[in-house]
Amino acid sequence: MHCSLTGGGGEEEDPPDVVWLRNGEQLTYADTNQFQFPTGSDAWTIISTLRIEKVQLPDMGSYQCAVLSETPPTLSEEGSIQLEGLPHFSVEPQHMSVVANVSLSLSCVAHGPPEPVRLIWLQDGAPLNSLTDSVALSPSRLNLSGLNRTSTFSCEAHNRKGVATSGSGTITVLPAQPQRLTALEVTQTTLALAWQPGFGGDYPIVQCSVQAKHAGDPINSEMIHDQNVDLPPASHLVAGLQPHSLYAVRVGCHSSQGPSDWTPWAEFRTKEGVPDYAPVNVSVALNGTEVLLMWAEPPGKLNGQLRGFMVEYSMPASQQFLVDTGLDTELSINVSHPLSNVSYRVCAYTGAGPGPWTPTQTLTLISPGPSSPPAFSWHWWYVVMAITGAVAIAVLMAVYVAKLRRKETRFGEAFEPMMESGELVVRYRARRTYSRRTTEATLNSLGISDELKHKLQDVMVDRHKLTLGKTLGEGEFGSVMEGLLTQEDSVLKVAVKTMKIAICTRSEMEDFLREAACMKEFDHANVMRLLGVCLQTVEIEGFPSPVVILPYMKHGDLHSYLLYSRLGDCPVYLPSQMLVKFMTDIARGMEYLSSKNFIHRDLAARNCMLNENMNVCVADFGLSKKIYNGDYYRQGRISKMPVKWIAIESLADRVYTTKSDVWSFGVTMWEVATRGQTPYPGVENSEIYDYLRQGNRLKQPPDCLDSIYALMFSCWLLSPKDRPSFETLRCELEKALEDMPDPQDPDEILYVNMDESSMELGAVGGRDPLGGSGPLCLKGLDSVTTVEVHHPNRYVLCPQHDSTRPLSDSLESLDMPVSSSTATLPLQSSCHSTPIPTPAPTPTVELLDGDMSRKVPWQ
Repeated sequence: MHCSLTGGGGEEEDPPDVVWLRNGEQLTYADTNQFQFPTGSDAWTIISTLRIEKVQLPDMGSYQCAVLSETPPTLSEEGSIQLEGLPHFSVEPQHMSVVANVSLSLSCVAHGPPEPVRLIWLQDGAPLNSLTDSVALSPSRLNLSGLNRTSTFSCEAHNRKGVATSGSGTITVLPAQPQRLTALEVTQTTLALAWQPGFGGDYPIVQCSVQAKHAGDPINSEMIHDQNVDLPPASHLVAGLQPHSLYAVRVGCHSSQGPSDWTPWAEFRTKEGVPDYAPVNVSVALNGTEVLLMWAEPPGKLNGQLRGFMVEYSMPASQQFLVDTGLDTELSINVSHPLSNVSYRVCAYTGAGPGPWTPTQTLTLISPGPSSPPAFSWHWWYVVMAITGAVAIAVLMAVYVAKLRRKETRFGEAFEPMMESGELVVRYRARRTYSRRTTEATLNSLGISDELKHKLQDVMVDRHKLTLGKTLGEGEFGSVMEGLLTQEDSVLKVAVKTMKIAICTRSEMEDFLREAACMKEFDHANVMRLLGVCLQTVEIEGFPSPVVILPYMKHGDLHSYLLYSRLGDCPVYLPSQMLVKFMTDIARGMEYLSSKNFIHRDLAARNCMLNENMNVCVADFGLSKKIYNGDYYRQGRISKMPVKWIAIESLADRVYTTKSDVWSFGVTMWEVATRGQTPYPGVENSEIYDYLRQGNRLKQPPDCLDSIYALMFSCWLLSPKDRPSFETLRCELEKALEDMPDPQDPDEILYVNMDESSMELGAVGGRDPLGGSGPLCLKGLDSVTTVEVHHPNRYVLCPQHDSTRPLSDSLESLDMPVSSSTATLPLQSSCHSTPIPTPAPTPTVELLDGDMSRKVPWQ
């Protein structure tokens, strides 16, 4: 924008400064430029320029040039900037949660220019009004009488320049607060509760939560009862309470959309019980013919309000008396016959009845008259003499035996003066014997449940059949050792899992043995099986230590194998075919477990083991549960769980099904495809649930096939019923494995020459087929071997070493077809190695026998 000012005056006067005004306010930081030039002898003209690089809505308004140094100021004519464009929103629908069938209102505000701006409300993409309705004029407020299903609302803003769409706000419909929480029956230790669930709209209420605490405790205090209850019926029994105690109870319900509000705390008092203990400090005082009986209140809980005490006493030749003393702690008894005995006992009682009685005691009343000493009886003299003689004889026999044993050998009695069949007999009796039963632990000494002892009874192994070797791994609570198990006709190499009894609780030991009992029921090639359980007594710890015997897994756990193949000192290339085979093995094992109604709950690559044949076995059943009723298991106590592998419904409600294992299997597939990377990098455990709720999932690994990623993504569908079964996953993986080409390392392996059909396939770093490092000599073959290579632009000579054997084992396990004389290896277009051009289309390898070095000319 330009503005010119013309004036006159002497040359000695400075020209005035021109400033710019917007809506009457000076623009302080505006981009202006001013220059002056003469138009006559005493006349000049000033031109001021205002530059606005990018015009925004705040730049709209009227503009003027002004000379503020004069009084009054000199102002130019006004110019204005008017902008027009699509509407923009200042208020949009927001996410919120409402109770079903409760009225609410939503706001949406859009501005021009140009004005006017009219709005159309959209519910789940469908319009709710037209541009001619009164609610269409911005600002607009949409009033709803109530929603019964979760919906998404947005606005369309219209002006004569076009249409703009606001952001979407999701209105989540939650169940209404439960009503009429009452106690149907109250006992000394239980509360039978009932309530009416609130209205949930289109989403049925299938579960409620019941919480109970001591009345008067803070809200954030620990709940003595916190249980989820499946509906119907809308009732629950709260057990394990104390008599005559006041409890506060509340109920909240859940639908598939979320939880309702809690009911207000309702207080209920359990009924009275009898005292736990009898009165204490019972004593008597005798005063002539009066016996004063005294006692103190019972210790511990009275389980009610103390109403009084009852005393029961009796004397010979008289009936039994029962006296209620009220709250008095003493009773006077008149004894008419001083020489008679008095038997008595005391108890306390509440409104529920009498508590335990004190032990019956007897008071013997002795006559105060003098008594003459008893006359001496001669028969006691004979008794004393007989006892003295017996003791003397015993002492003499002991002395004789001691002298006799001095003549015996250091091994005990060797020779005895007796004959058998007319010959002198040498007998040996060990001086000291040992009993195996005193050193070997038994299941009874562990203090475990009878049910668990019964399950382990038929898998117990004698400790002397097991020989322990080196430690394979050690953790905080136990270790895994290499061992040898002696069987009837062989010795088997095994892995021995032990635990440190000194730092483990009895509950943790039961969990350790329960995992072994769980594995006892499995018989599948891809599921870790149990070989046996034995007990050993550790002298330092003093308690029997349980030992679980498992098959020896040469390559350890799958996660470590994948990680070291990528990041180890000698990285090894794992072809995609091998990774898919690992996934297939895990799917087979989990299909077997699900058919046995077992939920694993901790499926991950770290809990899968790799044997010498490169077959994967599902292992670590410490968190597994068997489903006996229904198709899900609810965790009743809070345990440390693998958050990044757990299904979203398990994080929310601690509910575990076979489909939650399917979710974990998808994460495990991702681990395998990324060769051991950690899921959700950069996301904390505490943020996982919100991260998944927003629709985020693990990204496709760089070299993962689309079909494999689609399969693992189907494991992470929000609804468990939409996820595939393990049978479906196994079939799809087997089909994908069959469709894949033969496994091959694109950067290292092109062909391998072998001398005999029995020799192993050479691989990257594979060992020398002939067992030596000297010149290569082939037996029974011609000196020239032709190897057909489909792509003439690349070749690699495979080195033969023992340093990286695992890949050779891996390739053998996938049954790669290799001929002993001529190998045809198709080169896949997906290989990333740089081609090495050669002039000849068909390369040949010439191998010379004898002492000459190996030459490989390419013609």
